[in-house]
Amino acid sequence: MPKPFIVFLMYHELEIPGRRICQDEPGYSLYVLREATFRAQMEYLKQNAWQGLSVGQALKFPPGRSVAITFDDGCETDLLVAAPILRQAGFNATLFITSGKLGRLGYLSSVQLKELHGVGFEIGSHSMTHAYLTDLDDAGLRREMCESKTQLEQIIGQPVEHFSCPGGRCDKRVIQMARTAGYQTLSTSRIQANSITTDRFVLARVAMVRDTSLNTFATICSGTGLTRMRAQSAVRTAAKRLLGNAVYDRLRTRLLDRTKRPT
Repeated sequence: MPKPFIVFLMYHELEIPGRRICQDEPGYSLYVLREATFRAQMEYLKQNAWQGLSVGQALKFPPGRSVAITFDDGCETDLLVAAPILRQAGFNATLFITSGKLGRLGYLSSVQLKELHGVGFEIGSHSMTHAYLTDLDDAGLRREMCESKTQLEQIIGQPVEHFSCPGGRCDKRVIQMARTAGYQTLSTSRIQANSITTDRFVLARVAMVRDTSLNTFATICSGTGLTRMRAQSAVRTAAKRLLGNAVYDRLRTRLLDRTKRPT
């Protein structure tokens, strides 16, 4: 009998017509979905008898077809757009918050975060400042992972058990710090479906990108569309290791910027 598995979907900011997004860099906007696109995806799941779960719920691997829905960064559109659509569908989600950005323009305030937690959404940490964790010394790691956890727990009044790595950057030191800080899971950007045997400190997630067709979305949720994505991700990971995070990001920004220019 095959092992049950669940694909974890990773979202970021959602675009509202007429509203400026938090950042305008090509590498950021690539992951900003239009409100209509996200709504269509959630409607597809609902109409086809899928369940949208938080990380904590997904790791219980309930019967039936499910995906885990996660949001990184803590943008205000988590409340303005995502939450109403998810609640209408009867779905849950885990919101990974960059705690140092709370209250900034375009991001959730502490009051809004408490509101989201109060209606049942699971709150996780996405670090303090969104630094690449693999570039930090032990003191920096502790600040990003431990202090952000404490700050979020003081706001919502409950333990924060889940962490997601900014930019997917993760190594053995990051995993050990997550354990030391008291997290129960750590989510990465590895492209794979998670099963009951997956190490909970290297959970895989699939980043949702702009202009993904509904057919492609369906194959991602079913796990059948991950092989090619995994191969492409392996190339990017090798480039990051070879060039380093800073050089890789500069080159990626230039490439994405060129693809946006009119010919």
